[in-house]
Amino acid sequence: MSSADRVTDDWPALAWEESLWESSTATWGIHADTRMRATIRSAIPPFIAGLTPEPGTDALRLAEEASRELSRFDAEMGARVSSFAPVLLRSESASSSQIENLTASARAIFSAELGAKTSRNAELIAANTESMSAALELAEHGGIEAIRRMHEVLMKGQPHHTPGQWRTEAVWIGTRSESPVGAEYIAPSFERVPALMDDLMAFAGRLEIPPIMSVAVAHAQFETIHPFTDGNGRTGRALAQSLLRRRGVTRSVAVPVSAGLLADIEGYHDALTAYRAGRTAPIVTAFANASLRAVHNSRQLVADIDEIVSGWRAKLKVRSDSGAWRLMEVIARRPVITASLAATELGVKTPNVYPPLRALTAAGILKSKAEHRLGPFWRSDEILAAVDAFAERAGRRSAP
Repeated sequence: MSSADRVTDDWPALAWEESLWESSTATWGIHADTRMRATIRSAIPPFIAGLTPEPGTDALRLAEEASRELSRFDAEMGARVSSFAPVLLRSESASSSQIENLTASARAIFSAELGAKTSRNAELIAANTESMSAALELAEHGGIEAIRRMHEVLMKGQPHHTPGQWRTEAVWIGTRSESPVGAEYIAPSFERVPALMDDLMAFAGRLEIPPIMSVAVAHAQFETIHPFTDGNGRTGRALAQSLLRRRGVTRSVAVPVSAGLLADIEGYHDALTAYRAGRTAPIVTAFANASLRAVHNSRQLVADIDEIVSGWRAKLKVRSDSGAWRLMEVIARRPVITASLAATELGVKTPNVYPPLRALTAAGILKSKAEHRLGPFWRSDEILAAVDAFAERAGRRSAP
């Protein structure tokens, strides 16, 4: 075992250990029945439950500002949570997935949630939305089982990745999937994972550490441990949402912090690398700036949707007691919908939802199209365009 480079300020750097890695499957061809072997250098993360980050005055001040802005925006949305919480949650899920190079249009994602097989990426992002939702539902419980459940939901249908189970093999970042040779980072041996995860959750439960600082460091430690065979990035960002809710920074909506990270993915990855070298200021700063960007972008999305709905109200010419008015509000948060889902949202039988659907279609608010033998889907291109515009803004490098 050897110590890592001692480029530290407030935090212990990783140590490293060498071990023999052997592939889990045999090769084919002339070398059939042989396995790849190599000596690898994997990380030994520090235990952090009893440590307190000291990222410096500037990072701490920025983190406190971000915490206030997140709470202020969440309070603004509190009375309108039914209208905007779903679309913000999906925006966070899509942004977190985009960091992993999983992209899809808003239409494809919303359609995938209804069972359409339009895009594998859209299906994965829809699963990430479910994972984010589970993260928020489990926020008050916290603990290891909550993390396992987030991963289980995210990776359902992918049994080769043992959804919800700690890994029992080596994982690495930055090289070929079949071998860790030349990897940018090799996570700690799987035997270390359970104790490291228990320690991480003990750290996350310490209420005396300022929220954004705590969430940023907990996220970085999670990504350093890499406890699963796949889906660590998306699960780690779902964990961040859960911790923000648990600490009371957000109570009503999932502010799309991942959308803020998208503005500088390279900086985000550099901050994770700096954390592993013993510096917490970069990851705290990255999360604080991402939070400020996310609030600004989310306010723009809310304003865009409000303007669209205002325009709908002006051109919808139906009786005041028509179900079309209530369905219009549903479409603002669920811009792709089926008749059965519309009926459920309105609390009516399915046949009774067709007149409102026809009224909204006649007014140009909705368009209808059959989707992959699932029957007709109705969609609002205006809301979908607003969500796509949010994603486009999130990908820009800009000031908070």
